[in-house]
Amino acid sequence: MNSRKEQLAAFNRLLDIMDDLREKCPWDKKQTLESLRHLTIEETYELADAILDNDLQEIKKELGDVLLHIVFYAKIGSEQKAFDIADVANSISDKLIHRHPHIYSDVVADTEEEVKRNWEQLKLKEGNTSVLEGVPKSLPAVVKASRIQEKVKGVGFDWEHPEQVWEKVQEELTELNEEVKAGNKEETEKEFGDVLFSMINYARFIGVNPENALEKTNKKFINRFQFLEQEAKKEGKELADMSLTEMDVYWEKSKEFYK
Repeated sequence: MNSRKEQLAAFNRLLDIMDDLREKCPWDKKQTLESLRHLTIEETYELADAILDNDLQEIKKELGDVLLHIVFYAKIGSEQKAFDIADVANSISDKLIHRHPHIYSDVVADTEEEVKRNWEQLKLKEGNTSVLEGVPKSLPAVVKASRIQEKVKGVGFDWEHPEQVWEKVQEELTELNEEVKAGNKEETEKEFGDVLFSMINYARFIGVNPENALEKTNKKFINRFQFLEQEAKKEGKELADMSLTEMDVYWEKSKEFYK
């Protein structure tokens, strides 16, 4: 691994390159905070994919892309005389010190739960009017539900046992089934949302990340379906002309390779 001196030199090199690109490259010169936004979101998802795949080399590459965006935003901020990379680093450092009084002060927090509880209380003291204020509105719904539940848990609003949450899941499923049978579309949508929310809550209680779990299932389904397509093609068959029973033969076979 590189020494701290080498790490700082590498970061300084990136800052110098950013200065050059912003001055000389036609594409880089045109970028704004707004134009970079969607690209940053894309890069973040690519990093998330690499993490799920546990591909360390790809993670390194994607982290570089995300770091470039951070440096880029800071460069634009400095041009607008609003902030620079030092302000960005000092801002997060100050926040970390302030929100870790169990490390940098005399507050005691021996467990992860105590740390989270202190964190939420500190944010309220900083001026937040709600513990849910920090949940981004544009988060995907599954991630947002997880963050909401984690936030309210930080102030003690939570179930006590996984069994209670599972009972709630069963209750919501029953209510959903009743609305489906009644043919009430609007209420069915509401109850379906309640089922998903309660399942995400249950996932938290049993130590499962629902976003990761669903994405792994997505990838597994894609792999199995593409196997089905490839095997059918080898035999000169088109899926549209095959019966479900015929396709199911390949599907079952795919499970040997993609579990």
